Amino acid sequence: MSEQYTRRINRLMANLGDTTLASSRWLRAHGYSSSLVSRYVASGWLESPARGVYMRKGGRLLWEGVVRSLQLREGLSLHVGGRFALAWQGYEHYLHLGEGDVVTLYGSDRLPGWAAKLPMSERFEACGKGPFDLPALRFTSEVPDRQLADQGFVRRETSFGEGPIACSTPERAMLELCNAPPDAALIYEADALMQSMTTLRPRRIGMLLRHCNSIKAKRLFLALAERHEHAWLPRVPMDDVDLGRGKRSLVPGGRLHPTYLITLPGDLDEHLG
Repeated sequence: MSEQYTRRINRLMANLGDTTLASSRWLRAHGYSSSLVSRYVASGWLESPARGVYMRKGGRLLWEGVVRSLQLREGLSLHVGGRFALAWQGYEHYLHLGEGDVVTLYGSDRLPGWAAKLPMSERFEACGKGPFDLPALRFTSEVPDRQLADQGFVRRETSFGEGPIACSTPERAMLELCNAPPDAALIYEADALMQSMTTLRPRRIGMLLRHCNSIKAKRLFLALAERHEHAWLPRVPMDDVDLGRGKRSLVPGGRLHPTYLITLPGDLDEHLG
């Protein structure tokens, strides 16, 4: 084995860590040809958990490592948001982290095809850009925490200790969830989650409401917050928040909310448990 070969494989192994994935595209861009990667696989340095992506032989395939690779290595504008972001941050009334979880990813970039083919109990669901008109962000280490916070994101440490990944704060994640296709099940879930959200930040909510282009999501969020009489709700700055006009029907035969003019199921209390 030549000295140059040894240096290159050692550099790659150090760069990958135990949970990081590297796509064929990334490897080519960093000077690792397809034939060289094939040699690394044959020599037992690398393995391919799905076509088009590689990791260290014996590495751990974790959903957090996949997301971290998408954000930092692939440079994609994708973040953990909505339902899964709320579960990950402890809002688990209806949401339980365990076998078969769906990791909900939001952002302007497409999820690589290999992400859907990884042999994991979790699966990744691309939910699109979401309801906000804020400019797309990359989540590389060069982006400061303050810039992320200004759009309702936070860096959260992973369980494997190789660095954080970006996800929606509870304020943003809840609005992302409220933007999902409406049915009674969604509203029961959102209502149960909203009940426990006693410490949301009014100024952040106001900013997100101003930049949210979904009338339905805004009205549902505010109606549920009012229903649970959260102390932060009167302090939310509503200047320039567009709530649209007229009534919105979310569920057939529902009860019209008098303030936000959307129909909610009449049996919400029965589903809180």
